[in-house]
Amino acid sequence: MFNLLMGREIPKSKKSLESLDQESERLGIGGFSNKNSNEDKYKKRMQQRKEVQSKRVSERGLEKGLKIVFTGQGKGKTTAALGMAIRCLGHGENVAIVQFIKGGWEPGESKAFTIYGEQIKWHALGEGFTWETQDRQRDKELAALAWEQSLEYLSSSNYKLVILDEVNIAIKLGYLSVNKVIEGIMQRPKLTHVVLTGRGAKEELIKVADLVTEMNLIKHPFKEQGIKAQQGVEF
Repeated sequence: MFNLLMGREIPKSKKSLESLDQESERLGIGGFSNKNSNEDKYKKRMQQRKEVQSKRVSERGLEKGLKIVFTGQGKGKTTAALGMAIRCLGHGENVAIVQFIKGGWEPGESKAFTIYGEQIKWHALGEGFTWETQDRQRDKELAALAWEQSLEYLSSSNYKLVILDEVNIAIKLGYLSVNKVIEGIMQRPKLTHVVLTGRGAKEELIKVADLVTEMNLIKHPFKEQGIKAQQGVEF
C-alpha cells in the first residue's frame, strides 16, 4: 500500500493499526445503536470489539509529552485545560498555569486550586479584554512578561503539565510571535505536556500540535437570551 500524499510505502506497523481502526469502526460501539436484534449475535459482536480494542491499545505503547491546542469560537477551552490540570494534580503531579490577557478578576478555579499548595503555580498576568485595558502597548508588555514566566515552567522537568491559557489570543492580537511560541514549547522536557488555549489558533501551531480540539459555538445564552456571565459558569 502506498501513501498517495507522501508518495512512499506505509510502514507495516501503521498498516496494522489502520486495519484495527477500520475493524473497530465496522464493529461499532454497541448499545441499541447496533442493528443486531438478536442478543447472542450482539454479545458475540461486542466480544470481537473487545478483542480488537485490546489489540489497538497494546500496539500503541508510545509515551511522550503532548502539544495540545484547544481553540474555536465555542465555550470550554479553558475549562477543558483546567480539567486536565485536575487530573494531573490527582496523580500527584505538578502543574503550572499562566494566563495571558486574563487577570482583571479572580475566577473560582484559582480559589479551588489553593488546596493543592505548592503542587500548582497560577499566574494571571493580563489586565482584561482590550476594550477594558485600552492600552495595547501595555498589553503587549504584559504578554511578554507572561511568556517569560511560561518559559521558566516549560524548561523545568518539575511540571507534568503547563497550561498557556489564552496564548492563542495573545498571538492573534500581535503581542507574541507564533514562531517564538512554537520554539519555546519545543524546548520542554520530553514528558511534559503543554496546553495552549484560545480561539483563532494559528495554522503553524495546529500543524506542530499532537492533539487539536475545536470547540464549536452552537448556542450561547449571552447572545441569544441576554444572560450575563455567571459565577460558576464563566468564572
